[in-house]
Amino acid sequence: METTAGKGYTFKDFASDQEVRWCPGCDDYVVLRAMQKALPEMNVKKEDVVFISGIGCSSRFPYYMDTYGMHSIHGRAPGIATGVKLANPHLSVWVMTGDGDSMAIGGNHFIHALRRNVDLNIVMFNNEIYGLTKGQFSPTTALDKKTKSSPYGNTQPPFSPGELALGANGRFFARIAGNSPKEIIQLLMEAHQFKGTSLIEVLQNCVIFNNGCYEHLTNKEVKEDKQIFLEHGKPMLFGKNKEKGLVLTGLKLEVVTIGENGITPNEVLVHDAKEPDPTLHQMLVRLHYPLVTGIIRSVEDLTLEEREEALTARIKAKSDFAKADDLFFSGATYQVN
Repeated sequence: METTAGKGYTFKDFASDQEVRWCPGCDDYVVLRAMQKALPEMNVKKEDVVFISGIGCSSRFPYYMDTYGMHSIHGRAPGIATGVKLANPHLSVWVMTGDGDSMAIGGNHFIHALRRNVDLNIVMFNNEIYGLTKGQFSPTTALDKKTKSSPYGNTQPPFSPGELALGANGRFFARIAGNSPKEIIQLLMEAHQFKGTSLIEVLQNCVIFNNGCYEHLTNKEVKEDKQIFLEHGKPMLFGKNKEKGLVLTGLKLEVVTIGENGITPNEVLVHDAKEPDPTLHQMLVRLHYPLVTGIIRSVEDLTLEEREEALTARIKAKSDFAKADDLFFSGATYQVN
């Protein structure tokens, strides 16, 4: 991938001339600006960046970026992005998707992109609703939630994107609230550096059809006590004064308070995002209090491209044929006059 040495990009270089048409107050604006600020720090040329989207509010993203991109069809963005990456491995490929786009009609494409470990990045805007089509329940909508398509309450248990990703052998999973611009920039840059499929779930508020669905976790008055932002190699501490932490008691994660019952900071778990065994990562993904944000899992593995290249090299090394004509004329032939 060619770098931007000497380019001096700013966020304005990645902003297109299109009018941004999301609802006022939508967290999508935060993610858009975070991406435009992160890209100049990624050391890539504008013409080497591609945004692929499906259908949904988040899928307008390519219009607002002054890069290459494609607004594709519902749920198929990971498949199209895979084709783009395999055709030109030097590109920085981003899939911008929503919880409905990726986990309903696009569920199959989503899990297999993670399984294959294609070297691309997926950013999922999870507002637990179908916003573009005016408020139907999605695969992540909470039980009993009244929506346009569940007027008496949703009866379908929701998907957990993180659990689904780890179940599909996803190597990189991060989660962040949509009102955390600095942290979003940090995660986007980490995802870009990761070799393989990265997934960032953004807990994004839909101000029109599901307003406040994360308010109990993301409100600035409670955020520090209800969320824990993990960093690899650092203790799992949270709270306004970092007075709380996570320990492992038997087969469960438990919240403790430093200083109570003889608990010391040394007893708090230290986050290891690079541990190949996903057991603890799965426990962190499932934890409801505190909500775990940051990079939960980041495990290096061979990418699909590397596996395909290695297979091709092995076959070529043993082959008697250097080109297609060698194969065509390797057996009995005849000439038609």
